[in-house]
Amino acid sequence: MVKILLVGCAGKMGKMITECCQKFSDAKIVAGIDRLASTSFSFPVFENIEDCNVSVDVVLDFSRPETLEDILSFARLKQIAVVLCTTGYTNEQIHRIESFSKENAIFRSANMSIGINIVNNILKNISSMLYEDFDIEIVEKHHNQKVDSPSGTALLLGDTIRNAISEKTNYVHGRNGNHKREHSEIGVHSIRGGTIVGEHEVIFAGLGEVIEIKHTALSREVFAVGALKACLFMAKQKNNLYTMNDVLNL
Repeated sequence: MVKILLVGCAGKMGKMITECCQKFSDAKIVAGIDRLASTSFSFPVFENIEDCNVSVDVVLDFSRPETLEDILSFARLKQIAVVLCTTGYTNEQIHRIESFSKENAIFRSANMSIGINIVNNILKNISSMLYEDFDIEIVEKHHNQKVDSPSGTALLLGDTIRNAISEKTNYVHGRNGNHKREHSEIGVHSIRGGTIVGEHEVIFAGLGEVIEIKHTALSREVFAVGALKACLFMAKQKNNLYTMNDVLNL
């Protein structure tokens, strides 16, 4: 049984993970961290991670980027794995995560959906073939409470496309004013509204034809299941930085 400490347990994703975990026979959330401490959970909830006195195997984070240092300090002290599902990290924080992986097992992914990670691998294989004859645009849609823009997933897909192309490309975030599109541009467009769970579309627009690759998350459950699978995987891993590619053996 893998014992999980859930950071951000009172948020929408935290509650979904708690619900989904009941379907897993080999994983259990034994404690939670949230500044909105609540007694409505079946496990103890602490306002600060350093106050947690429950034995755990993995820290699962679905909170905010500013909690990173406290989580890493706790994981180092307890010598346990970390699963980071938070987005919006700065470049400095990403370097910090990479450095931490030399002394601890840590996982980071911009999207926990199995489908998105399959799409990402498809893009890795086709982008270089299509680039010469197609313009590339990315459109992402999320609910009106999402803080970061563009989404971490849009950047995940965009970075995969750019890394697959040998020529230099650059992001253009939205379009304003009068100017022709340069072929080296990869457009990234963000839409925020209502209760959209998550939608990502990559458009390859060529001469007389368009290829569209689209993923739509209909429920937060897809992210919760992926996160729990990552926890099961990480509980067995040694020091290194892991992604969903490792979990899914892609």
